[in-house]
Amino acid sequence: MATQPSRRSILQVAGTVGAAAATAGTLAGCGGSSAAPAQTTKAAGSALKAADIPVGGGKVVGQVVVTQPTAGTFKAFSAVCTHEGCLVSKIESAKITCTCHGSVFDAATGAVVSGPAKGPLAAKTVTVSGDSLTLS
Repeated sequence: MATQPSRRSILQVAGTVGAAAATAGTLAGCGGSSAAPAQTTKAAGSALKAADIPVGGGKVVGQVVVTQPTAGTFKAFSAVCTHEGCLVSKIESAKITCTCHGSVFDAATGAVVSGPAKGPLAAKTVTVSGDSLTLS
């Protein structure tokens, strides 16, 4: 004769399954892509127009974020957040934001303004030639 599981064992299994599902959903958000679609255009090594990068803002170009913290000054950083590897997706008011977990970086230096990220965005090279910007 088969015995029926106790109420306690059923609740333990249900709790374990629920915790596993919650963890899987949380980790899925850290898989290297942003929670919101980033403005992504040409890949590194290609040219884009300086006019496409707003003053005080920026644009994600492949795995690089290009900013214009002040008029005529262009900076480039890795677009991969140093916290969990999501792509940053919001650039405004001289700040780069990773919307996955809320890390904020300075658009002029790549330094962490607020966490959870602990390290800055890695600097990249942006070359200005007339109205064209080239990433490398």
